[in-house]
Amino acid sequence: MRNLPFIGITMGDPAGVGPEIIVKALSDENICRFCRPVVLGDPEGLSSAISRSSREMSLNIISKPFEAKTNPGMMDLMALSDFKKGAILPGKPTVEGGKAMVEYIIRAVGMCRAGELGAMVTCPISKVLMHQAGYRYDGHTQLIARLTDTDEYVMMLAGKKLRVALVTIHCALKDVPNILNEELVYRTIIITAKALREDFGLEKPCLALAALNPHAGEEGLFGSEEEKIIKPAIVRAANEGINLVGPLPPDTLFYKASKGQFGAVVAMYHDQGLIPLKLLHFSDAVNVTLGLPIIRTSVDHGTAYDIAGTGEADASSLKAAIRMAAEMVGNRTKKDH
Repeated sequence: MRNLPFIGITMGDPAGVGPEIIVKALSDENICRFCRPVVLGDPEGLSSAISRSSREMSLNIISKPFEAKTNPGMMDLMALSDFKKGAILPGKPTVEGGKAMVEYIIRAVGMCRAGELGAMVTCPISKVLMHQAGYRYDGHTQLIARLTDTDEYVMMLAGKKLRVALVTIHCALKDVPNILNEELVYRTIIITAKALREDFGLEKPCLALAALNPHAGEEGLFGSEEEKIIKPAIVRAANEGINLVGPLPPDTLFYKASKGQFGAVVAMYHDQGLIPLKLLHFSDAVNVTLGLPIIRTSVDHGTAYDIAGTGEADASSLKAAIRMAAEMVGNRTKKDH
Protein backbone atom coordinates (compact mmCIF):
# COMPACT_ATOMS: atom_id res chain seq x y z
CA MET A 1 0.00 0.00 0.00
CA ARG A 2 2.82 2.42 0.82
CA ASN A 3 4.12 2.18 -2.75
CA LEU A 4 0.80 3.20 -4.29
CA PRO A 5 0.65 6.81 -5.52
CA PHE A 6 -1.45 9.46 -3.83
CA ILE A 7 -3.97 10.73 -6.37
CA GLY A 8 -5.73 14.00 -5.54
CA ILE A 9 -9.32 14.27 -6.74
CA THR A 10 -10.77 17.78 -6.88
CA MET A 11 -14.53 17.88 -6.26
CA GLY A 12 -15.38 20.41 -8.95
CA ASP A 13 -18.45 22.60 -8.54
CA PRO A 14 -20.21 21.43 -5.36
CA ALA A 15 -23.55 21.97 -7.12
CA GLY A 16 -22.64 19.73 -10.05
CA VAL A 17 -22.26 15.96 -10.35
CA GLY A 18 -18.74 15.98 -8.88
CA PRO A 19 -19.71 14.86 -5.36
CA GLU A 20 -21.95 12.11 -6.72
CA ILE A 21 -19.43 10.60 -9.13
CA ILE A 22 -16.70 10.73 -6.48
CA VAL A 23 -18.89 8.71 -4.11
CA LYS A 24 -19.70 6.22 -6.86
CA ALA A 25 -16.09 5.90 -8.03
CA LEU A 26 -14.62 5.45 -4.56
CA SER A 27 -17.26 2.86 -3.73
CA ASP A 28 -15.40 0.63 -6.19
CA GLU A 29 -12.94 -1.41 -4.10
CA ASN A 30 -10.65 -1.81 -7.11
CA ILE A 31 -9.64 1.86 -6.92
CA CYS A 32 -7.71 1.26 -3.68
CA ARG A 33 -5.73 -1.52 -5.33
CA PHE A 34 -3.76 0.81 -7.60
CA CYS A 35 -3.74 4.19 -5.82
CA ARG A 36 -4.45 6.08 -2.61
CA PRO A 37 -7.20 8.56 -3.51
CA VAL A 38 -7.39 11.82 -1.59
CA VAL A 39 -10.40 14.05 -2.23
CA LEU A 40 -10.09 17.83 -2.06
CA GLY A 41 -13.55 19.19 -1.43
CA ASP A 42 -16.37 19.92 0.96
CA PRO A 43 -17.58 17.65 3.80
CA GLU A 44 -21.23 18.65 3.61
CA GLY A 45 -21.37 18.30 -0.16
CA LEU A 46 -19.88 14.82 -0.02
CA SER A 47 -21.88 13.74 3.03
CA SER A 48 -25.08 14.72 1.23
CA ALA A 49 -24.00 12.80 -1.84
CA ILE A 50 -23.29 9.73 0.29
CA SER A 51 -26.74 9.98 1.90
CA ARG A 52 -28.48 10.28 -1.45
CA SER A 53 -26.58 7.30 -2.80
CA SER A 54 -27.55 4.94 0.03
CA ARG A 55 -23.96 3.70 0.03
CA GLU A 56 -22.13 2.78 3.22
CA MET A 57 -19.24 5.21 3.26
CA SER A 58 -17.66 7.40 5.93
CA LEU A 59 -15.46 10.47 5.68
CA ASN A 60 -11.96 10.53 7.11
CA ILE A 61 -10.98 14.20 7.40
CA ILE A 62 -7.23 14.63 6.93
CA SER A 63 -4.84 17.56 6.66
CA LYS A 64 -2.10 15.82 4.65
CA PRO A 65 -2.17 12.91 2.19
CA PHE A 66 0.05 10.72 4.36
CA GLU A 67 -2.77 10.62 6.92
CA ALA A 68 -4.99 8.78 4.44
CA LYS A 69 -6.17 5.34 5.53
CA THR A 70 -7.15 4.17 2.03
CA ASN A 71 -9.81 1.75 3.20
CA PRO A 72 -12.76 0.58 1.11
CA GLY A 73 -15.90 2.25 2.44
CA MET A 74 -13.96 5.27 3.68
CA MET A 75 -13.23 8.50 1.81
CA ASP A 76 -10.05 10.36 2.76
CA LEU A 77 -10.99 14.04 2.48
CA MET A 78 -9.05 17.25 2.73
CA ALA A 79 -11.82 19.68 3.72
CA LEU A 80 -11.01 22.89 1.86
CA SER A 81 -14.45 24.46 2.25
CA ASP A 82 -17.08 24.32 4.97
CA PHE A 83 -20.55 24.86 3.57
CA LYS A 84 -23.46 24.60 5.97
CA LYS A 85 -26.30 22.19 5.31
CA GLY A 86 -28.50 23.57 2.53
CA ALA A 87 -25.99 26.24 1.46
CA ILE A 88 -25.18 24.37 -1.76
CA LEU A 89 -27.95 22.51 -3.57
CA PRO A 90 -27.51 20.12 -6.52
CA GLY A 91 -28.12 21.91 -9.79
CA LYS A 92 -28.05 25.36 -8.17
CA PRO A 93 -24.57 26.86 -8.67
CA THR A 94 -23.46 29.79 -6.51
CA VAL A 95 -20.53 32.18 -6.60
CA GLU A 96 -19.39 30.82 -3.23
CA GLY A 97 -19.35 27.34 -4.72
CA GLY A 98 -17.39 28.69 -7.67
CA LYS A 99 -14.71 30.14 -5.42
CA ALA A 100 -14.46 26.83 -3.59
CA MET A 101 -14.12 24.77 -6.77
CA VAL A 102 -11.19 26.95 -7.86
CA GLU A 103 -9.56 26.65 -4.43
CA TYR A 104 -9.64 22.85 -4.73
CA ILE A 105 -7.74 23.11 -8.02
CA ILE A 106 -5.18 25.60 -6.74
CA ARG A 107 -4.41 23.47 -3.69
CA ALA A 108 -4.12 20.28 -5.74
CA VAL A 109 -1.66 21.89 -8.15
CA GLY A 110 0.46 23.14 -5.26
CA MET A 111 0.48 19.71 -3.64
CA CYS A 112 1.47 18.04 -6.91
CA ARG A 113 4.32 20.49 -7.37
CA ALA A 114 5.46 19.88 -3.79
CA GLY A 115 5.43 16.11 -4.32
CA GLU A 116 2.63 15.51 -1.81
CA LEU A 117 0.42 14.12 -4.57
CA GLY A 118 1.56 11.99 -7.48
CA ALA A 119 -1.17 13.35 -9.75
CA MET A 120 -4.43 15.26 -9.74
CA VAL A 121 -7.78 14.24 -11.21
CA THR A 122 -10.36 16.96 -11.74
CA CYS A 123 -14.13 16.72 -11.55
CA PRO A 124 -16.18 19.12 -13.70
CA ILE A 125 -16.39 22.85 -13.18
CA SER A 126 -18.37 25.65 -14.79
CA LYS A 127 -16.36 28.13 -16.88
CA VAL A 128 -19.09 30.74 -16.39
CA LEU A 129 -19.00 30.22 -12.64
CA MET A 130 -15.22 30.45 -12.65
CA HIS A 131 -15.48 33.89 -14.25
CA GLN A 132 -18.19 34.95 -11.79
CA ALA A 133 -15.88 33.91 -8.95
CA GLY A 134 -13.20 36.28 -10.28
CA TYR A 135 -10.95 33.88 -12.21
CA ARG A 136 -10.78 34.90 -15.87
CA TYR A 137 -9.69 31.61 -17.39
CA ASP A 138 -11.34 29.52 -20.09
CA GLY A 139 -11.32 26.48 -17.84
CA HIS A 140 -9.22 24.02 -15.86
CA THR A 141 -6.43 23.73 -18.39
CA GLN A 142 -5.60 27.41 -18.69
CA LEU A 143 -5.68 27.88 -14.91
CA ILE A 144 -3.42 24.89 -14.28
CA ALA A 145 -1.04 26.00 -17.03
CA ARG A 146 -0.80 29.41 -15.36
CA LEU A 147 -0.20 27.87 -11.94
CA THR A 148 2.57 25.65 -13.31
CA ASP A 149 4.18 28.34 -15.52
CA THR A 150 3.45 26.27 -18.61
CA ASP A 151 3.24 28.06 -21.96
CA GLU A 152 2.88 25.08 -24.29
CA TYR A 153 0.43 22.30 -23.59
CA VAL A 154 -1.83 19.93 -25.51
CA MET A 155 -5.31 18.64 -24.81
CA MET A 156 -5.65 14.91 -25.31
CA LEU A 157 -8.76 12.75 -25.00
CA ALA A 158 -7.95 9.11 -24.41
CA GLY A 159 -9.59 5.72 -24.07
CA LYS A 160 -8.45 2.13 -24.41
CA LYS A 161 -8.97 2.07 -28.18
CA LEU A 162 -8.10 5.60 -29.23
CA ARG A 163 -6.06 8.62 -28.15
CA VAL A 164 -6.56 11.99 -29.82
CA ALA A 165 -4.44 15.13 -29.36
CA LEU A 166 -5.84 18.43 -30.61
CA VAL A 167 -3.94 21.18 -32.43
CA THR A 168 -6.77 23.70 -32.04
CA ILE A 169 -9.43 23.37 -29.36
CA HIS A 170 -12.32 25.72 -28.68
CA CYS A 171 -12.74 28.01 -31.65
CA ALA A 172 -15.17 28.51 -34.50
CA LEU A 173 -14.68 26.06 -37.36
CA LYS A 174 -14.29 28.94 -39.81
CA ASP A 175 -11.30 30.19 -37.78
CA VAL A 176 -9.35 26.92 -37.81
CA PRO A 177 -7.48 27.47 -41.13
CA ASN A 178 -6.33 30.88 -39.94
CA ILE A 179 -5.18 29.60 -36.55
CA LEU A 180 -3.26 26.62 -37.94
CA ASN A 181 0.40 27.15 -38.66
CA GLU A 182 3.46 24.96 -39.02
CA GLU A 183 4.85 25.80 -35.59
CA LEU A 184 1.58 24.97 -33.81
CA VAL A 185 1.29 21.60 -35.53
CA TYR A 186 4.96 20.85 -34.88
CA ARG A 187 4.74 21.70 -31.16
CA THR A 188 1.64 19.53 -30.81
CA ILE A 189 3.53 16.61 -32.36
CA ILE A 190 6.55 17.08 -30.10
CA ILE A 191 4.53 17.37 -26.88
CA THR A 192 2.31 14.42 -27.78
CA ALA A 193 5.19 12.14 -28.76
CA LYS A 194 7.03 12.95 -25.53
CA ALA A 195 3.92 12.19 -23.44
CA LEU A 196 3.33 8.88 -25.21
CA ARG A 197 6.83 7.79 -24.22
CA GLU A 198 7.00 9.18 -20.69
CA ASP A 199 3.39 9.05 -19.51
CA PHE A 200 1.90 6.18 -21.49
CA GLY A 201 4.98 3.95 -21.57
CA LEU A 202 5.17 3.54 -25.36
CA GLU A 203 8.81 3.06 -26.34
CA LYS A 204 8.48 3.83 -30.06
CA PRO A 205 5.03 5.33 -30.59
CA CYS A 206 3.78 6.06 -34.08
CA LEU A 207 1.76 9.24 -34.44
CA ALA A 208 -0.77 9.76 -37.22
CA LEU A 209 -1.53 13.29 -38.43
CA ALA A 210 -5.06 13.93 -39.63
CA ALA A 211 -5.46 16.09 -42.72
CA LEU A 212 -7.57 19.22 -42.46
CA ASN A 213 -9.32 18.89 -45.81
CA PRO A 214 -11.24 16.02 -47.46
CA HIS A 215 -8.98 13.47 -49.14
CA ALA A 216 -5.98 15.24 -47.56
CA GLY A 217 -6.53 18.15 -49.94
CA GLU A 218 -6.41 16.01 -53.11
CA GLU A 219 -3.11 17.62 -54.19
CA GLY A 220 -4.44 21.10 -53.58
CA LEU A 221 -7.82 20.61 -55.18
CA PHE A 222 -9.66 20.92 -51.86
CA GLY A 223 -7.20 23.06 -49.94
CA SER A 224 -3.50 23.79 -49.48
CA GLU A 225 -3.06 23.44 -45.70
CA GLU A 226 -1.68 19.91 -46.02
CA GLU A 227 1.16 21.01 -48.31
CA LYS A 228 1.89 24.38 -46.72
CA ILE A 229 1.42 23.66 -43.01
CA ILE A 230 1.02 20.02 -41.98
CA LYS A 231 3.66 18.33 -44.15
CA PRO A 232 6.45 20.77 -43.24
CA ALA A 233 5.67 20.19 -39.55
CA ILE A 234 5.82 16.43 -40.11
CA VAL A 235 9.20 16.72 -41.84
CA ARG A 236 10.62 18.76 -38.95
CA ALA A 237 9.41 16.23 -36.38
CA ALA A 238 10.61 13.26 -38.44
CA ASN A 239 14.07 14.83 -38.63
CA GLU A 240 14.12 14.72 -34.82
CA GLY A 241 13.51 10.99 -34.80
CA ILE A 242 9.76 10.98 -34.21
CA ASN A 243 7.88 8.15 -35.87
CA LEU A 244 4.83 9.54 -37.64
CA VAL A 245 2.70 9.35 -40.76
CA GLY A 246 0.37 11.73 -42.53
CA PRO A 247 -1.40 13.87 -43.28
CA LEU A 248 -4.00 11.14 -43.76
CA PRO A 249 -7.69 11.49 -44.69
CA PRO A 250 -9.59 11.36 -41.37
CA ASP A 251 -12.40 9.22 -42.78
CA THR A 252 -10.00 6.25 -43.00
CA LEU A 253 -7.42 7.29 -40.42
CA PHE A 254 -9.64 6.91 -37.38
CA TYR A 255 -10.73 3.42 -38.38
CA LYS A 256 -7.08 2.33 -38.53
CA ALA A 257 -6.30 4.13 -35.26
CA SER A 258 -9.17 2.36 -33.50
CA LYS A 259 -7.58 -0.95 -34.51
CA GLY A 260 -4.37 -0.05 -32.69
CA GLN A 261 -2.16 1.00 -35.61
CA PHE A 262 -1.09 4.28 -33.97
CA GLY A 263 -0.18 5.44 -30.48
CA ALA A 264 -2.29 8.55 -30.99
CA VAL A 265 -3.87 10.72 -33.64
CA VAL A 266 -3.11 14.42 -33.90
CA ALA A 267 -6.34 16.09 -35.05
CA MET A 268 -6.47 19.59 -36.48
CA TYR A 269 -9.66 20.73 -34.76
CA HIS A 270 -12.00 19.86 -31.91
CA ASP A 271 -14.81 17.91 -33.54
CA GLN A 272 -12.55 16.19 -36.05
CA GLY A 273 -10.92 14.33 -33.18
CA LEU A 274 -13.66 14.14 -30.58
CA ILE A 275 -16.49 12.77 -32.69
CA PRO A 276 -14.70 9.44 -33.32
CA LEU A 277 -13.26 9.46 -29.79
CA LYS A 278 -16.68 9.81 -28.18
CA LEU A 279 -18.23 7.32 -30.55
CA LEU A 280 -15.89 4.74 -29.02
CA HIS A 281 -15.51 6.16 -25.50
CA PHE A 282 -18.58 8.22 -24.70
CA SER A 283 -18.73 7.09 -21.06
CA ASP A 284 -15.11 6.32 -20.22
CA ALA A 285 -13.00 8.90 -22.09
CA VAL A 286 -10.34 10.76 -20.11
CA ASN A 287 -9.18 14.32 -20.68
CA VAL A 288 -5.39 14.58 -20.22
CA THR A 289 -3.34 17.76 -20.29
CA LEU A 290 0.01 17.02 -21.93
CA GLY A 291 3.09 19.16 -21.47
CA LEU A 292 2.60 20.02 -17.80
CA PRO A 293 5.29 19.42 -15.16
CA ILE A 294 2.58 17.62 -13.14
CA ILE A 295 0.14 14.87 -14.07
CA ARG A 296 -3.44 16.01 -14.55
CA THR A 297 -6.31 13.94 -15.87
CA SER A 298 -9.98 14.81 -15.86
CA VAL A 299 -13.43 13.51 -16.55
CA ASP A 300 -14.61 14.14 -20.09
CA HIS A 301 -17.95 15.71 -19.22
CA GLY A 302 -19.43 18.79 -17.63
CA THR A 303 -21.18 19.67 -14.40
CA ALA A 304 -24.48 18.20 -15.66
CA TYR A 305 -26.57 20.46 -13.43
CA ASP A 306 -29.73 18.98 -14.95
CA ILE A 307 -29.09 15.59 -13.34
CA ALA A 308 -27.05 16.64 -10.29
CA GLY A 309 -28.41 15.01 -7.17
CA THR A 310 -30.63 12.55 -9.05
CA GLY A 311 -28.29 9.57 -8.86
CA GLU A 312 -28.12 9.31 -12.65
CA ALA A 313 -24.53 10.51 -13.15
CA ASP A 314 -22.12 7.93 -14.59
CA ALA A 315 -18.79 7.62 -12.78
CA SER A 316 -17.07 5.63 -15.56
CA SER A 317 -15.04 8.59 -16.82
CA LEU A 318 -13.85 9.47 -13.32
CA LYS A 319 -12.79 5.91 -12.58
CA ALA A 320 -10.92 5.80 -15.90
CA ALA A 321 -9.27 9.15 -15.13
CA ILE A 322 -8.09 7.93 -11.72
CA ARG A 323 -6.70 4.73 -13.19
CA MET A 324 -4.95 6.60 -16.02
CA ALA A 325 -3.40 9.07 -13.58
CA ALA A 326 -2.02 6.21 -11.49
CA GLU A 327 -0.62 4.51 -14.59
CA MET A 328 1.03 7.76 -15.69
CA VAL A 329 2.67 8.12 -12.27
CA GLY A 330 3.99 4.57 -12.61
CA ASN A 331 5.36 5.23 -16.10
CA ARG A 332 7.11 8.43 -15.06
CA THR A 333 8.59 6.65 -12.04
CA LYS A 334 9.97 3.87 -14.26
CA LYS A 335 11.50 6.45 -16.58
CA ASP A 336 13.18 8.26 -13.70
CA HIS A 337 14.73 5.03 -12.48
